[in-house]
Amino acid sequence: MRADHALLAPVAAAIASILVAAALELLLNPRPSFARPARAWALHAGVLSVMTGILTVLLGNPWLATGCLAVLFLILVLVGNAKAASLGEPFVFQDYEYFTDMVRYPRLYIPFFGWGNFLISVAGGLALLYFAVTQAGSLLRFDWSASAFGGGAVAAVGLACVRAAERRPLSMSFTPRQDLRACGFVASLWRYGVSSRTLPAVTSAFEGLDVRIASSARETHEPLPHMVAVQSESFFDPRRLYPGIRPELLAEYDRVKAGARAWGTLRVPAWGANTIRTEFSFLTGVDNALLGAHRFNPYRALARGWEVMTLAEVLRSHGYRTLCIHPYHRGFYLRDKVMPRMGFDDFWGIEKFAGARRFGPYVSDTSLAETVLDALQKAEEPTFIFAITMENHGPLHLEKVNPGDAKRTFTTPPPAGCDDLTIYLRHLRNADAMIGMLAEGASACDRSVELCWYGDHVPIMTRVYAELGTPCGDVEYVLWSSGGNVGTDRRDLAMDQLAGEWLFLSGAHG
Repeated sequence: MRADHALLAPVAAAIASILVAAALELLLNPRPSFARPARAWALHAGVLSVMTGILTVLLGNPWLATGCLAVLFLILVLVGNAKAASLGEPFVFQDYEYFTDMVRYPRLYIPFFGWGNFLISVAGGLALLYFAVTQAGSLLRFDWSASAFGGGAVAAVGLACVRAAERRPLSMSFTPRQDLRACGFVASLWRYGVSSRTLPAVTSAFEGLDVRIASSARETHEPLPHMVAVQSESFFDPRRLYPGIRPELLAEYDRVKAGARAWGTLRVPAWGANTIRTEFSFLTGVDNALLGAHRFNPYRALARGWEVMTLAEVLRSHGYRTLCIHPYHRGFYLRDKVMPRMGFDDFWGIEKFAGARRFGPYVSDTSLAETVLDALQKAEEPTFIFAITMENHGPLHLEKVNPGDAKRTFTTPPPAGCDDLTIYLRHLRNADAMIGMLAEGASACDRSVELCWYGDHVPIMTRVYAELGTPCGDVEYVLWSSGGNVGTDRRDLAMDQLAGEWLFLSGAHG
């Protein structure tokens, strides 16, 4: 291949990559505006030029490099649209683990991505492979020194564009839909990624907390109560979504709520998924909105060494054994690394549930309740248990409605296309049974038990919401004590306020 062509081809390939990426942005939902700041376009051109140049050096063929980027960008667009359809939030840089998690936990991800999108992505990859194989002969005759020089030059120009744009960085709201529309896909991905390199600088609500639970126990000569918090997967009261649901479906929840210290709705930082956003806010008392780029996955910052005071650490410092129980893989969301850093003495994962009953594809809520109660019965010291349920985790549409399900869950059947709601309610009955089991078991404990029950987010039920209306995203919580409760008080809270309210009502701090 002539040297001048080998030098010019990377430039042409970089221009093609820039244009192809801009064209594919037209497929995004929401669609970015082309009337974006010059710095956003500089990032778009610079990042794609750097990637084209580097791939040209590695592959020896600039057009193969452009093909790789086109397929990658198409996959990102498809993933972004699938995420926006299910969760109302476009793809962000912090979602890069979707691709490894899709391999590790395919049932949780591929059904939401869509088999059609998955097959399109595979077809694109195979076409790229075919191109690479058929061009193998020309690749061997390629002028590698010229390719390296041309690719390196393109990457250097791209890097200069990026550095120029970063002299006065684009301001991000970290509201993904807003930033995507204003700055474009590539620029918002870049800025989210760069921003996540700096660890958060926020203070936990538990920092310097005046905890008096130990002194209160000494004054009354009563043993410290067990503290049990349950984060119930996709738990909310769907009776406010559709009045045809049998009111007795949540009979145990209603009973516990009627004798609770407090109950109400929670404004949570997650919708349909991203459980750890809610989980983190509960355990730290930190408003998710204060985390900047880390609001999307705060556990990554913790795994990197960020330190923040947690509820578990507060209770452990006052004599509690702290235990987290989640009947799923310990490494999911990096919990195996994060939970010890958050102050938990032990973390029981799926290995603790060998042979446990399942309801659907996951360990049943009632099996988890039995494990929690067994841990309390065997406890020789005051114990804080944080239980994260799994049974009602979707995809709901992979399960089938059984005969009799509709009769057991509805007084008036919902419109056609609402099978996901029937399946969700089938699991919700078991969550309700779990509440009853915990309340009954707590009453039989030697120590009193303070129970905090809440949902992490509403479930993903896209077709149901199209028929019945989309909920606001608030979920339910209840604070209950086996030692007796003074009246019932409705208090609607933000997620970061819940643990502090729990400690206050249980007499844990002043």
